[in-house]
Amino acid sequence: MVSVIICSVNPSFLAQVSENIKDTIGVPYELIATDNRATGKGICQVYNEAAKTAKFDVLCFVHEDIEIETPNWGSKILAHFQDDPQLGLIGVAGSSYRPLTPSKWGGLGSNTAFSNIYQCFKDKSKPCVHTYDNPNNERISSVTCVDGVWLATTKKVFERFKFDEETFDGFHLYDLDFSMSVLQKYKVAVTFEVLIKHFSEGSYDKNWLDYTIKYYHKWNKHLPVNLAGLSEQELMHGEKVIFKYLINDMIALKYPISAVFKLLNANKRISTFNNRLYKKLCYHTIVKYLNAGKIRRIAAQKD
Repeated sequence: MVSVIICSVNPSFLAQVSENIKDTIGVPYELIATDNRATGKGICQVYNEAAKTAKFDVLCFVHEDIEIETPNWGSKILAHFQDDPQLGLIGVAGSSYRPLTPSKWGGLGSNTAFSNIYQCFKDKSKPCVHTYDNPNNERISSVTCVDGVWLATTKKVFERFKFDEETFDGFHLYDLDFSMSVLQKYKVAVTFEVLIKHFSEGSYDKNWLDYTIKYYHKWNKHLPVNLAGLSEQELMHGEKVIFKYLINDMIALKYPISAVFKLLNANKRISTFNNRLYKKLCYHTIVKYLNAGKIRRIAAQKD
């Protein structure tokens, strides 16, 4: 009934999650695990190739560094798809707002977040945190995107919307891109009936930001996506905050100022969305880069 698909780079993690799935899924299933340690393939290619061989109608793409806490979780995702023919993709964490600004899956943060997940950390001295954001007290909530740690879809949906292995040939942004593709024709949702424990955090480095910018250029004509019902004032404030964080990240990762303005000017989306916001962000970008340049020159003189 469920084909579970894993892109593996750690045999120990794979053994643990395989046993966990066997003990908790509660329905007939198959496990399609690809050893990707030496292939050079990105996760999209691995997922696409594995899904082609799947024999069941529901596909579940799972990271290997997780533990599923919910017994009989397989029957719960089958019920979700049976209850709503328009449901195309399910996750355990997502957001009801997809910004104009390149960002993580969380959108505008807690105001638009939907999640049910235990997040653990590589630093074992830090306790795991149960993040439960269910503002509408629902079994399942519609969102704009879901995190790739655990994804469930149907073979019917996958045959129409495969992972974009040409654009996203690494291990970042495949989840947000797949979410946006599915959202064009189907619902994307977070379920609160499946709880997982994730044993490591994401890596938000330059590689991640490079793919985030690729995602933005691919989808910016479709952004923002506002399922949260936020007002124009709330959107303007949220976009401004996110873009300021983005500028700080781009300065820290040594992107040129031209890269920021390329994002600001892409298809004139931000200026069309709100010209006042656009002008403020242009000014803020120039000031931040000038200040960063001064700080670097002072540091160089001290050396």
